[in-house]
Amino acid sequence: MPSLAATATPETTMIGALILAAVIATLCYAFGCWLWPFGACRKCHGSGKRRSPFGKAFGLCRRCGGDGRRLRIGRRIINGLRELHDKGTR
Repeated sequence: MPSLAATATPETTMIGALILAAVIATLCYAFGCWLWPFGACRKCHGSGKRRSPFGKAFGLCRRCGGDGRRLRIGRRIINGLRELHDKGTR
């Protein structure tokens, strides 16, 4: 009677590759959020100004406060985890 050797099936290999790709993408995004914590405001497109309906006058953007930048979602998560860690160690 021949012995059956354990071999990797194509589905198992494909799932493993997808999980590995997802982990690598997540780590790259986390590194990018650590390196560049701010992105352009989506409301004013990074200008910090909002135009009037007729386009002549402008004011400061309400969402970013005229700064033109916003804190990225990944950086908010990193900051929250850091605060949680700091509360636990004090």
